[in-house]
Amino acid sequence: MINKAWLPPDNMGQRCCSTGRLARFRSAGVSYLKGARVLGFLALVFFMGVFSVASQTGESRARIYERDNFRYLESNGLPDHDHGEFPNAHNPNRIRQQQYRFRMALSPATRSQSIPLGRYLFGVALNGVPFDPGTAEFWNRDPRSGWRYEAMGSLDLGLDQNHAHVQPDGSYHYHALPVGLISHLREENPSGMLLLGYAADGFSVFDDRGRADPMNRQSALSSLRSGYRLRTGQRPGGPGGTYDGTFIEDYEFISGSGDLDECNGHVGLVPGSDTPIYHYHLTGSFPFIPRCFRGEPDPSFQHRGGPPGPHPHDPRQHPPRERPR
Repeated sequence: MINKAWLPPDNMGQRCCSTGRLARFRSAGVSYLKGARVLGFLALVFFMGVFSVASQTGESRARIYERDNFRYLESNGLPDHDHGEFPNAHNPNRIRQQQYRFRMALSPATRSQSIPLGRYLFGVALNGVPFDPGTAEFWNRDPRSGWRYEAMGSLDLGLDQNHAHVQPDGSYHYHALPVGLISHLREENPSGMLLLGYAADGFSVFDDRGRADPMNRQSALSSLRSGYRLRTGQRPGGPGGTYDGTFIEDYEFISGSGDLDECNGHVGLVPGSDTPIYHYHLTGSFPFIPRCFRGEPDPSFQHRGGPPGPHPHDPRQHPPRERPR
């Protein structure tokens, strides 16, 4: 049910991402807000003000607006789609409301050198759920080992059908393509590129579909290929064994082998823009969600507090179990 109390007044004094009449549409019995002005495509503009959606864990709320050269997204972090059961056998945490206020540059600039993800969330989806691809699990429980487990690898971290799970503080977050969100959005835009959210540096984040020629709107849409590949041979130390995707370090970037750069982005025309711009894509293969930034990430995306407590699947509390192959 839409909570009208969350709708901003017309004279709020701040410019939202899309102006114009608000309209409602229903999807799978859930109400959304949809902006009536479409910027060249059905660009998920129902997120361009405030929306409130009933979910399994409570009311999902998110608000996007622009002020003083920044885009802001405030949310309670609850997903607006069905999710898995939490706690579960491999994730002992329960989803709880958060108080997010993310800030992103409206006109981000690319840097000459990329910035590693480090202690940052990569970004946030339009429904207010963070993109957070990293893990706190290392081989032999040793962060100095140089071998960090990949969440989409063989270690079972209790991910649900949306490639998401829950942190000890109750924050639900995505590790790969957000299936439930995409499913809702595909009902309005069955075949085009989908704007899923924004990265911490302000650049847009799209789904895995893009143009074969990113500079030509008439070129065919297809699933874009990451430039990362599994290394060949055996790991030289640490856990040993064959490179199989269990660890992040099992992958290497090979320039020109895919459609995207090392940060899973490229320059091209996107819906709503008349000029080519840099933007990111999530992909169905590693890195799934980008692991570096081409712009300057905003401090509001830094992981809150000090070092995390027990992670969703802390090997010290739950012995690692590999997924069936």
